[in-house]
Amino acid sequence: MKKRKINKRKIFTLMLILLLVIGLGAFGIYKFVLSDKAPIKKGKKLEAKIEAKVDIIDVDSKTRPLAISINNTPVAVKVQTGLNKAYLLYEIPTEGYTARLIAFFKDVEDTKVGTIRSARHNMLDYSYESDAIFVAFGWSHYAQDDMQNKKLIDYVQGIVGEGGMWRDNPAHLDSEHTVYLQTQKVIDYAKDRKGYSMESDDTVLLNYNVVDVDLSNRSDAKVANKVTIPYGSVTNVFEYNSETGMYTRIVNDRRTTDYYTGEEFTAKNLIVQKITYNRTDDGYYWNLHTSGSGDGYYITNGYAIPIKWSKENRKAKTKFTYTDGDEIEVSDGRTYIEVQITDKLTTIE
Repeated sequence: MKKRKINKRKIFTLMLILLLVIGLGAFGIYKFVLSDKAPIKKGKKLEAKIEAKVDIIDVDSKTRPLAISINNTPVAVKVQTGLNKAYLLYEIPTEGYTARLIAFFKDVEDTKVGTIRSARHNMLDYSYESDAIFVAFGWSHYAQDDMQNKKLIDYVQGIVGEGGMWRDNPAHLDSEHTVYLQTQKVIDYAKDRKGYSMESDDTVLLNYNVVDVDLSNRSDAKVANKVTIPYGSVTNVFEYNSETGMYTRIVNDRRTTDYYTGEEFTAKNLIVQKITYNRTDDGYYWNLHTSGSGDGYYITNGYAIPIKWSKENRKAKTKFTYTDGDEIEVSDGRTYIEVQITDKLTTIE
């Protein structure tokens, strides 16, 4: 009996010691790890939460983007590919009330893009804004002078055999609608054959918010479930899908899809930039007045507001501001900047 009592006493003592050790350990974890008053080593700071980051691009990346001239004539829209890999696209008016796209790609996996078309000199103005390497197949004589003779921009020109571009014609179109490229081949050519710097500290144009921008509470906001932007030969309609929070792109009453993947082309943000223009000296090409200031709209998440734009000179960044002068914030997602002449009317419903 005595021996049994001694064993029980030992067991009880060991249990007390074990509980004490566990208690002290828990207190230490709270005090030195979880508590707000936990000591921090000099020169270091413990963050309580992970910082949210923009998804559409890495805003801290120094990689120079590619700015690619994309065929946008009505017959060729159906063979467009790769656009949903772009983080930023401009649609600009061209001669004869046509329109072309400039698609910007940065830090993306190797992507087939097309079809590729020729350069217009005002495309350089928008490429400057992101310090991009400009890519085209062909050029107007004004663009050729700026690119080849004046050397105003780093470029890769497919019509002289640069960048490994090729022709593919699955829809049996005329030859001018058949040029494609792979982004990695163009990047390698720009770096290895042309010797361009592939880094820059000045590639981000827009002020991204890591969360969706809500315009609904602004006094100047209006519902934007359907946005119609005519150019002439093409009329764009962007329809809002409240379930996805994205706008689907429709051209001339046809929902646009990637020819090779079947994926619908979509946008998170729309910026309409209203500009004026005049004809060039030859009376044919258009000279867009990209410098100066004007009006427009910012559209996201089913609402639109009026905005202002300004650009000091050809190489400066365009600033998009609310009517009070503060820079707009855009939702984290793909943005289409629709550059539309003032003669044409944007309809927002």
